[in-house]
Amino acid sequence: MGSLICWATANQPMSNPEILIRLSKLSDLAEMQAMFVDTICAICKHDYSPEQIRAWTSSIKNTTRWTEKLASQYFLVAELNTKIVGYASLESNHYLDLLYVHKDYQRRGIADRLCLEIENEAVKRNATILRSDVSKTARRFFEKRGFEIITPQTKIINGVEIMNYRMAKKLV
Repeated sequence: MGSLICWATANQPMSNPEILIRLSKLSDLAEMQAMFVDTICAICKHDYSPEQIRAWTSSIKNTTRWTEKLASQYFLVAELNTKIVGYASLESNHYLDLLYVHKDYQRRGIADRLCLEIENEAVKRNATILRSDVSKTARRFFEKRGFEIITPQTKIINGVEIMNYRMAKKLV
């Protein structure tokens, strides 16, 4: 379930301007998947049970799905000294599919910067609304960025219920 977004980052200026935002490459996949699991396990543990986290992170086993996402979506990575510290993707011009920031780089403006880049790309692609499925952990971050809850949702992954929110933001 790649569309559950996990972390909240305060609206603070980026403390390290050396962060590079670039298009992803297939060679980034292993590092991105490891970061996905580490971040969810560390950051979302107060909002989701160990069973829910295991079900959520089990999606890394489907390498074909991840490879297809990298190939078919507008996919950005945030990099610091060649280390991936975050990533985000835009699916179908109007859906923010993935937004993850490394557990050790939270609250440094990386999520804000990635989200802004995705929003700008959606506008370039003539989207008027950006939608996303957002975790409990990330809800406040998205609300601060102007997203509103459309509906709470319950996703079932490997027989485990995981609650999140369908959210949307009107784009200028």
